[in-house]
Amino acid sequence: MALPGLVLAGLVALVVMWVVADDPPRSGADTVSCADALHFGGAELPDGAEVVGACKTQGFQDIHYSATFRMPRADVPDWLEGTYPARAGAGKKFCGAVDVDLCLDVDAPGGHPDAGAHAVQVRVEYEDADTALVRFAAFTM
Repeated sequence: MALPGLVLAGLVALVVMWVVADDPPRSGADTVSCADALHFGGAELPDGAEVVGACKTQGFQDIHYSATFRMPRADVPDWLEGTYPARAGAGKKFCGAVDVDLCLDVDAPGGHPDAGAHAVQVRVEYEDADTALVRFAAFTM
């Protein structure tokens, strides 16, 4: 009879410790520099890019970085090829349930020696004849 009570008391104590801990695990998004977000995925912000909104990171065990930016449309293929030479390719692909003009999924992106991402997703929408909106995500699994 005492064993179930001790187990319950231990569980309650663990929950209380987690709630009052100085730095409990978080899963909400935090703002991060866009250079850091792209660096995590082995990339650099392209020349002429304009960041849209704040770049974010979130996670506890798995980490997810995201960045959205506009860049010259004509520079997108060269930026992708220069960043992920073995994986980049021109043309429209169907990327899951998202209809975009260009997408790229890269496992083990490499790039920088200290890049930590296990995978990168790049989604490109051509807004007009001159501008592309790029959504970049890098994450661990």
